[in-house]
Amino acid sequence: MNSLAHTSWECKYHIVFAPKYRRQVIYGKMKAEIGKILRELCERKGIEIIA
Repeated sequence: MNSLAHTSWECKYHIVFAPKYRRQVIYGKMKAEIGKILRELCERKGIEIIA
């Protein structure tokens, strides 16, 4: 939870990645690679992945 003098907030985002041909592309190596890239980006920015 972040806060300032008179406010507090908690931001959460739900990101869905759905390419046009997801059945042919996502199930396999690309799914793992995309997940790895997203985790690395979140780590660099100090973002916590909840699920």
